[in-house]
Amino acid sequence: MTTTISPLIAGNWKMNGTRSSLDELAALASLLTTGEAPRAIVVVCPPATMLAAVARHGATAGIQAGGQDCHAESHGAHTGDISAGMLADAGAQYVIVGHSERRADHGETDELVRAKAEAAIGAGLKPIICVGETESQRDSGAAETVVSAQLAASIPDAAEQHEVIVAYEPIWAIGTGRTPTVQEITAMHASIRAQLVARFADRGPSIRILYGGSLKPQNAREILEVENVNGGLVGGASLLARDFYTIISAV
Repeated sequence: MTTTISPLIAGNWKMNGTRSSLDELAALASLLTTGEAPRAIVVVCPPATMLAAVARHGATAGIQAGGQDCHAESHGAHTGDISAGMLADAGAQYVIVGHSERRADHGETDELVRAKAEAAIGAGLKPIICVGETESQRDSGAAETVVSAQLAASIPDAAEQHEVIVAYEPIWAIGTGRTPTVQEITAMHASIRAQLVARFADRGPSIRILYGGSLKPQNAREILEVENVNGGLVGGASLLARDFYTIISAV
């Protein structure tokens, strides 16, 4: 982990969670406040229906809230969508954009992801911009090329003045229990860092790069020690307070 960047651990609840899930949030808050003080910024990204409650209940333990997606427009006739400003109004400080499930299930392009990131910045949110390759792209040796192209097209120029976070999530590792080797993670994060430095100069070294993709208690410490891994984007393990706390504590 790059020591000059304060690490961030974000939990993506995906399409999981109702009011009963606040019990797990309360358990996480208890662990964070009674155990050793966390050395990472902790973010929970619940479904939009839970966002205000998570922001309110998590604040006492320093847990910050984030959205899982936002629309590129600030308002308008977009039934069922939610704007970045609405997320901020509900208490969000972060928002995930370009998650591979959004790209696959909703056909989101790099250009749309970039527009959503710009909308997030405009609303005062910090976008977590996701990039990652498929299994076939990895197997063909095109992983770094694919991710570099996504980075170039998905990150807005505004990242030079505003905080953005990059999340590398190898698509073939999400929810499968499979993870890349430490060497593969090291190489990809080094490639991402080099591209950020080349594009954003002095700003590039300070942009957080999270790892996502079957990050769990059993492998968190090893992965979070990798150079240029500045935290994690956690899926299923973030739904259980004890598992999520273990990952947070691995920083």
